[in-house]
Amino acid sequence: MTWTIIHIIDMTLWLFMAGSVVYVLFFAVASKFNSGKTQRRPRACNDRRHTFLVLFPAYNEDNVITTSVSAFLNQDYPADHYHVAVISDHMRNDTNNKLSLMPITLHKPVFENSSKAKALQYAMANCDRRYDFVVVLDADNVVNSDFLIRLNTACQYGYSAIQCHRLAKNTDNDIAVLDGLSEEINNTIFRKAHNNIGLSSALIGSGMCFDFKWFTDNVRLLSTAGEDKELEALLLMQGIYIKYEEDIAVFDEKVASKDNFQQQRRRWMTAQIQCLSSMLPHVPAAIRQGNIDYIDKTVQQMLIPRSILIAAILFFAGLSLVAVPVWSMKWWALLAVLCLSVIMSIPGNKRFGTTLRKVTAMPNLVWKMLANIRHIDKNDTTFTHTRHER
Repeated sequence: MTWTIIHIIDMTLWLFMAGSVVYVLFFAVASKFNSGKTQRRPRACNDRRHTFLVLFPAYNEDNVITTSVSAFLNQDYPADHYHVAVISDHMRNDTNNKLSLMPITLHKPVFENSSKAKALQYAMANCDRRYDFVVVLDADNVVNSDFLIRLNTACQYGYSAIQCHRLAKNTDNDIAVLDGLSEEINNTIFRKAHNNIGLSSALIGSGMCFDFKWFTDNVRLLSTAGEDKELEALLLMQGIYIKYEEDIAVFDEKVASKDNFQQQRRRWMTAQIQCLSSMLPHVPAAIRQGNIDYIDKTVQQMLIPRSILIAAILFFAGLSLVAVPVWSMKWWALLAVLCLSVIMSIPGNKRFGTTLRKVTAMPNLVWKMLANIRHIDKNDTTFTHTRHER
């Protein structure tokens, strides 16, 4: 009787984790097949040159913000067709003085409890001109001079929400490389593969572009530290498709220390649980309306983070190998499928180069992820800043 109960628990845990593995496998395979016919295009291409409001929310970002803004102002795009606004929150006077000399709008709000959502809300509430689109960048983001040219071309097809391709701009240590690699895997599974089969891309927090009116109307609804997940849920609830533009690069500074990595992932895991809690009540309506995008996004919030998934499968594979060796076979098979799916999701130019030789840093980072679990509070809306040292 006891072994029967243990076997049931073992199978239940295996099925629970297999759900996440199958999801990753399905989209890893989908990323390899793109006929181009599944890409949604709302209307025919036009030749209009759109106007852009570019927002840089910057909380305590004195080390990077002036470099990022200076680089952005070198766009090969008419200066009267875009405008940069920096929301300076808790930044030094010397940083603000440098920014004030640039042809931008400098907002200096004073928040009792800071958050990126509040910064975006403040900027839109104080915007005195109408634009066609809003671009959201992080304070450390750097883009190429043809960024707006490429984005304008994508906007000409009528997309109301676009996620650009965020790439690592620093590869100076093992943690930064693995962080960048993790993001590329997410780009493949949650963005490229989704668009390949006609589903919406996931948002990522920066390198995002939205229809100006839609963003103005909806940004005020944001209330958590996972503003990108909230925006995504709002878009999908309203039936708005999110396009992933793989050829529009946004270079992002990856975390380079274990403590920053742990802090960042804790914030992401908390935001994931908060998003799931807010989305679940709307699932019945999404099912009735046939809103596959919204249902898929809800399922995404249920997925076990990959690093925790790998650690958990390894643990149960080892445990069952000692207790009942035959039971371990299904765990090893699940681990093999997950590893294959992850390898398939890594861009070919990074799959067998120096990147995979950085795996020595993985055990410690997985432990950091596991340690985060006991600190997750779904009611915590505190903004946690990831410090940039550059």
